[in-house]
Amino acid sequence: MSSESSLNGVPAQFDSPRDRAVYRRVAHRAGVELYRAQIVDHTFAPHAHDAFGIGAVEWGVERFHYRGSDHLAGPGSVVLMDDDELHTGCAHSVGGWRYRMVYVDGDVLSDVSGQRLARFAQPTVDDPAQGARVTALLDGLWKTTDDPLAFDSLLSTLVGEVVGRHTHCTDSTHVRGLAPHTLSRVRDYVEAHLAGPIRLDDLAAQAGLSSFHFLRRFKISTLHTPQVYVQARRVARAKALLAQGQSPASAAADAGLVDQSHLNRLLVRHFGITPGAYQRQLGLG
Repeated sequence: MSSESSLNGVPAQFDSPRDRAVYRRVAHRAGVELYRAQIVDHTFAPHAHDAFGIGAVEWGVERFHYRGSDHLAGPGSVVLMDDDELHTGCAHSVGGWRYRMVYVDGDVLSDVSGQRLARFAQPTVDDPAQGARVTALLDGLWKTTDDPLAFDSLLSTLVGEVVGRHTHCTDSTHVRGLAPHTLSRVRDYVEAHLAGPIRLDDLAAQAGLSSFHFLRRFKISTLHTPQVYVQARRVARAKALLAQGQSPASAAADAGLVDQSHLNRLLVRHFGITPGAYQRQLGLG
């Protein structure tokens, strides 16, 4: 088990071998911590986190005491925890329960959402459709910790799933899209840097905005997150290079994709054809 010793009420090592938990901090995004656990026997003593928690139960049922009341969170439930709020936790179903959480510092959460948060309206949300979306987004966060642009885009989408619907906010600001000349400058930067890594912070700097304020305004302007836009431009660049006769491996590298296999998957997803088949149809293979 990979975790931090006695962090916020979670022991460094559980007494039962059936209990396990893993923490992961995100190198490029301070104030964000991922957590996933499967608990069968352990009962968490009253404890609090120094960050807001957003999570989902994958299977099983958890029972916990929070704000003076007992609550149950079953499969597909969204779990929302305020910072510095004492709570307990134990299994309420045979076989325990498995869940994922992301803990986000209050200042970071306000920056991502664009709103100053007071507290979550309730600790659980019984909405299977939203629970499935939150679970998928949390899974995506675990898979993209080494891809800052993808991670930040997923984090913004996840926060958007719960803020506004399930929070009490003390203020909010109307957000508009980017000015045309600013959007053009961002797009030019993307085109000039497709061969290498592109971070949300890099794009925000082109607009003179904080990272997540830029992300919200970019999405209003383009209807897509920066990560989706950049990936689409990488695939388009690779396709153009293939049309020029460049090998799939070389085209993938020059477009900033991981490898030829990555290009193959994305080209099929975006254009419905493999690199080899595309070049053969153009008389290049």
